[in-house]
Amino acid sequence: MKPLLLRHLATIAAVLLSLSGASAHAQTPATSLLKNSNLEADANADQWPDGWPKLKTGGAWLNENGNHFIRLSATEPGKLTSFYLEVPIPAGTPALEITWRWRLNEVKPGDKPWFDARFMMEFLDSSRAKVSPSPNPPYGKGTSKGWVEKKTSFLVPTGATTLKFMPSLFQVASGTMDIDDISIHVTDTAALEAAAKLRAEEAAFRYVAPETDNKAKWPKEIHVQGNRLVDPSGKEVWLQGLNAGGLETLPADMQVLKSTVVGIDEWKSNAVRLPMNETFWFGRSPLQKDGGKAYREKIDQIVTLTANRGAYLILDLHRFRAPKAEHVEFWKDAAERYKNHPAVLFDLFNEPHGISWKIWRDGGFVGEKKGTDESAFLSEEEKKKNQGFESVGMQALIDAVRSTGAKNIVIAGGLGWAGDLSGVADGYELKDPDGNGIMYSWHQYNWHKGWAKTVLPVAAKHPIFVGEVGADTNKMDFIPHDIQESPYTWVPDMLGFIQLHRLNWTAWCFHPKATPVMISDWKYTPTPFWGVFAKDALAGKQFEMKRMR
Repeated sequence: MKPLLLRHLATIAAVLLSLSGASAHAQTPATSLLKNSNLEADANADQWPDGWPKLKTGGAWLNENGNHFIRLSATEPGKLTSFYLEVPIPAGTPALEITWRWRLNEVKPGDKPWFDARFMMEFLDSSRAKVSPSPNPPYGKGTSKGWVEKKTSFLVPTGATTLKFMPSLFQVASGTMDIDDISIHVTDTAALEAAAKLRAEEAAFRYVAPETDNKAKWPKEIHVQGNRLVDPSGKEVWLQGLNAGGLETLPADMQVLKSTVVGIDEWKSNAVRLPMNETFWFGRSPLQKDGGKAYREKIDQIVTLTANRGAYLILDLHRFRAPKAEHVEFWKDAAERYKNHPAVLFDLFNEPHGISWKIWRDGGFVGEKKGTDESAFLSEEEKKKNQGFESVGMQALIDAVRSTGAKNIVIAGGLGWAGDLSGVADGYELKDPDGNGIMYSWHQYNWHKGWAKTVLPVAAKHPIFVGEVGADTNKMDFIPHDIQESPYTWVPDMLGFIQLHRLNWTAWCFHPKATPVMISDWKYTPTPFWGVFAKDALAGKQFEMKRMR
């Protein structure tokens, strides 16, 4: 552990004492520090709940089937809609818990990603000076699935006598937030202290010393030969590894460097798939002020960390639906930067879906998406971008890479969120006359069926990359629960299938919050239902496929 990290561990732990999360079943506490927590009482008949401050604009007290609640509405883009309470904290209170219900409707973030629906809070002492740390604000955006029960807990810092509490639509572009059954009550510290201790321990696993290129340890360049990957001597290279998630959602994520090292050194991966996106690459996110310089340099360092360990890095453009002109721009720039690097492969477009095979290959107009699909993890802006646009097609991305002179292997995901490669066998192959070849990517989770027909005809002729694979005990809400098989039966069979056909693969996801989770914390503890199996497979354990899906 570096001395700098040691000096700051106490600070890191203190900051992380404030935690927030969702509850499957909110509990009504015996004693709340708020009066009229259920918002029902209106003794003075002023059409506003007793004890709650009235909003000048953007607030309404509504009755829905006999239940009263407060609605906050964005009245003008970029303006704050909120109300303000000061809640006295009983002397000696170690921790507080807030429980509530909320319902969000089309909450669109404002100019910054954190301009959303949130409960802003801070502590004051008896002289009304601010006391740190403030609780982390629970937040949300988009449209919730009806009323959602929530809770958050946090420690009360020494000297705090008052909690400032502000439910807010914080400078959002538009939307409404309904809130009800808000209770603030005293709670114990055991769970919070255990969580804070874990976060402090996890911080010790974050630091990675920077490395310079050590080309003597780099892996050999690989190319496609038939349906296999081989090095210059003709020896087969079988890619087996994991997805080091983080940089697809946060440009400043640093844990991914450690994940890369742990994934190779401790989990025995010889391949790491790195999800990322073109917005961060070019520095076009509100979270960036440097034109993407730090983001690109971070990926440079991940390339070095991977190559110095003799492993391969797959750059994954983590986008959905169909490629666009900006993705051509990205691949020209990224391919120029990593041109002919022996350790780098290019995964051109994460999960195409909702288009024809002809548009997938050649491009064309992509109409408005109808119905529901696996889009729960997309931002509102990403969903909007999925509606009606001109796609360049997958072949254009290959051509963009090759226009730079880069021969690196390229990877193309199939349709159905990369779950179906059947069109490749039906005449929609891509062409790569000037490079090291194409792998076709196939993504599989524990609700996918038809393994043989969606991949094996293509696997007979081309190398396959199972870019995402995994299963979780937590059910995905955008997929019917009854078709999501138990990981304990599905995972061994899928790993057996992969091993039987020697498909290249990277497990999803080496991140404790990106389901299916391989690890339960940033100490890289493998989850029993997926991480343990994947780690065993990477270490060489053979699995028997007992049943085809």
